Amino acid sequence: MYVSSVSSGPVRWGILATGRIAHTFAGDLALLPDNALVAVGSRSAESARLFAEEYSSPSAPVHAHPSYGDLADDPDVDVIYVATPHGRHDIDVLRCLESGKAVLCEKPLTLEAASAERLVAAARSRGLFLAEAMWMRTNPNIRRVVELAHDGACGTIAQVRAELGFVAPANIERLWDPALGASALLDIGVYPLTFAHLVLGEPDDIAAAGTLSERGYDLGGGATLTYPGGAVASLAWTQMAWSDNRAAVSGDAGRLEIPARFHETTGFTYAHGETVETHGQPLTGHGFAHEIEEVAACLRAGRTESDLLPLDGTLAVMKVMDEIRGLLGVSYD
Repeated sequence: MYVSSVSSGPVRWGILATGRIAHTFAGDLALLPDNALVAVGSRSAESARLFAEEYSSPSAPVHAHPSYGDLADDPDVDVIYVATPHGRHDIDVLRCLESGKAVLCEKPLTLEAASAERLVAAARSRGLFLAEAMWMRTNPNIRRVVELAHDGACGTIAQVRAELGFVAPANIERLWDPALGASALLDIGVYPLTFAHLVLGEPDDIAAAGTLSERGYDLGGGATLTYPGGAVASLAWTQMAWSDNRAAVSGDAGRLEIPARFHETTGFTYAHGETVETHGQPLTGHGFAHEIEEVAACLRAGRTESDLLPLDGTLAVMKVMDEIRGLLGVSYD
């Protein structure tokens, strides 16, 4: 049985699916010398071949698998990045776990909390690494904002604000097809909700409203979350408008502000009294490199869960999204 650890040499990655986000991930992976893309799987043999050719070199070939199952069974792969639409995540992640593979799955982990809990249980029962690819959690600037907030830089926190929105292209099918998990909440609302969770934890109460498509999924919405200490999070998301995409943490001693687009920020400001400080750290590549490095470090240490990408945190946010979907009247078969 495969053990979720890597003792020497580069961590060997497989990528499951060949869409746009898989290309972004592969590009960042190529920037990290202690990690290597060794295989890709697609339901189309031609797509797998073309993807493999793009990222292969004479000294580091990428093997093309004509099915997801073949990739999952590849003995030369240590960990698989699942890049399918989130309506498929439960099936694809479980297939990889059943083959004994560590998994980093694109967000959201699944469509709803119950199926996410099943995947977490499956990974834990097998002693295999699993994490949701919420790469914002590993952004060094987001991590520093959360650290400062928890250390009291803002004093007693009273407010968290975060929003994310864009105009979704008509040709990206997963954003419009309920069978693929179409939902602005699941696709981009998960970022403001995760940010609020990082700063404030689990809410006491949730109020939400939104706009639904003719096919019954949410195109955009907003939520107000209240917390035990009296703090309020005001969050919004949409795939129908260009939002300002900013975030902030405010308290009685100061304010931390993150410019657009907050989930991929390279800096932030800290205002306290008459002083405004500017802070920032560059991202490696598109920012995916930081989560890749975190997963690789866990695998080398023989860890099955990440402190930066915690499964319990993923499940907590999934449960909040379940409640919001219920308030909006959105459900999935």
